[in-house]
Formats: sequence, structure tokens, C-alpha cells
Amino acid sequence: MKYCLITLFTLLCCSSAFAQRSNMMVRLSEIEIDSKHLEEYKAILKEESRASVQLEPGVVSIYPMYQKDAPTQVRILEIYASREAYELHLKTPHFQTYKTTTLKMVKSLKLMDMEAIDPETMSKMFLKLQKN
Repeated sequence: MKYCLITLFTLLCCSSAFAQRSNMMVRLSEIEIDSKHLEEYKAILKEESRASVQLEPGVVSIYPMYQKDAPTQVRILEIYASREAYELHLKTPHFQTYKTTTLKMVKSLKLMDMEAIDPETMSKMFLKLQKN
């Protein structure tokens, strides 16, 4: 019963918090990696994304992935609590290391700022992940 109440409280708080965050920043990064550097790039990116989520309160998600049929085509779903959180992220040592060490590995980079269609469901998605 105690856990049900905690979960319900968290769900209600998170839903309203996400709904009120109109200043949340969502970005999709499309990156093409030189195949000679793919494994090294993935290792560096994995380290950077983990550090960002663990160390930065304003980083909601940095979720890297690649296309199954084209592994050099990397996509990153980035979600920040605000534009300010994103600006702080750019100044962190782990991001600076990622940026400088992977520069020669990146063939192309496209950054697309996105707008959430249903931000209220996002909080439920993250809560669902915690349960599993």
C-alpha cells in the first residue's frame, strides 16, 4: 500500500511538472560517423551520455541509438529541463571531452530542435521504465 501511494504521488507530481515545463528543450541529433572510427565513437558517446544523465540535474535524457541497417547513422534523443540546462551541459568537462575527441570521427551532424506533442505522457513513460 505504501508503494502504491508513493507511486501515485510521484505520478501526479511528475505529470503536472512536465505539463508546466513549456520551456523544456527537446532535440534530435542526426550524426553520420566515419566507419573507421565507429566502435571508438560509440564508446565515447556511451560514456558521455551516462555522465550527462547521472551528473546533470537538468539533463532528462541523452539517449543514443543507431540505425540497425546502417550503424554509422547515429541518432540521439536529447531532452533538457530548459534551455539553460542545455547551455550548462555544453560547458561540462564530459561534453567537452566528447566534442573534442570525436570531431574527426563525425562526417555530418544535423541538430533539430523538436516540440513535444504530448509532454504529459512523457512522465508516465519514465515512471513505467522505473517499474520494470
